[in-house]
Amino acid sequence: MRTATTVEASGGETWPQVAEFVVEAEKLGLDICWVAEAWGSDAPSALGYYAARTDRMLLGSGVIQLGTRSPAAVAQTAITLSNLSGGRFLLGLGASGPQVIEGLHGVPFARPLRRMRETVEIVRRLADGGKLSYTGSEFTIPLPGGEGVPMRLSMRAEHRIPVYLAALSPAMLRLTGEVADGWLGTSFVPEGAADAYFAPLDDGLARGGRTRGDLDICQGAEVAFAPDEEALGAMTARRKKELAFSLGGMGSLSTNYYNNAYSRQGWAETAAEVRERWQAGDRDGAAALVTDDMVLGTTLIGTESMVRQRLRVWRHAGVDTVRLYPAGQTLQDRLTTLGRAIELVREVDDTP
Repeated sequence: MRTATTVEASGGETWPQVAEFVVEAEKLGLDICWVAEAWGSDAPSALGYYAARTDRMLLGSGVIQLGTRSPAAVAQTAITLSNLSGGRFLLGLGASGPQVIEGLHGVPFARPLRRMRETVEIVRRLADGGKLSYTGSEFTIPLPGGEGVPMRLSMRAEHRIPVYLAALSPAMLRLTGEVADGWLGTSFVPEGAADAYFAPLDDGLARGGRTRGDLDICQGAEVAFAPDEEALGAMTARRKKELAFSLGGMGSLSTNYYNNAYSRQGWAETAAEVRERWQAGDRDGAAALVTDDMVLGTTLIGTESMVRQRLRVWRHAGVDTVRLYPAGQTLQDRLTTLGRAIELVREVDDTP
């Protein structure tokens, strides 16, 4: 398995600290660094800076959100980052959710599946260097009735740009299998992944005339090492509050892809109750409903032997790239955790 991590440039640390983490992660042997966007800093600006500070590691947008840029602007950004990094850029795209897209950007969230398909098609056409004339249900370029004519970009993509889609819903997973180079997943329980994730991915792969080997399964989770059971209990308790936010506070009143994903993996009743408590303002009550199994099943938290065994399970389930979110109070703590996790991934890969 390859190793990856995700950083958010405005995620509570200073800009120099995040940059130092990225640089040191490359020295530890990390294969890929994804940069998140969410509702903080934009990803491409930080990616350009990190490209200048690194030499080997792949860099990806994790993710550029549909609706925040036109498909042509996404293509321009992707080609620019790919060219200036010497072909080290991976284009990660995601639909985000109505709260961010409509509440922050003022753009309709409707029909994200169709918009994703058409965005990927337009980006690839522009990256191939041809003039763009496109007629879809979401985008028609040039704009009908205007004075514009089909154009091509004045620059060329010097390297192939792999496209990764962040997907949780069955429909978006099928699209990922059909058209993408990789899947950026989360809320992943390997024991329940066959039906919840891989069945729709495989449907999409078959529709596109492809196989599992054509798709990089990139799955992420927090990693933390507990010296004993007491410390593990404290780690699990802290993670419950974060998971309650994902289940209850991410998205809008009617749309929460994280809640839906946990529901499909065996926790439908608990996920619904957590969401109800959270939306009612009872945050502590919501966190109290989250079980230890929900935390340990979707993370890489535990003693070193527990984490090693979970990595074996992830590999057996079909994960190609493990995206590590290292825990730690300080920069050095996080780097130490990341370094040990990378070593464990290598150990697991070296054993049958």
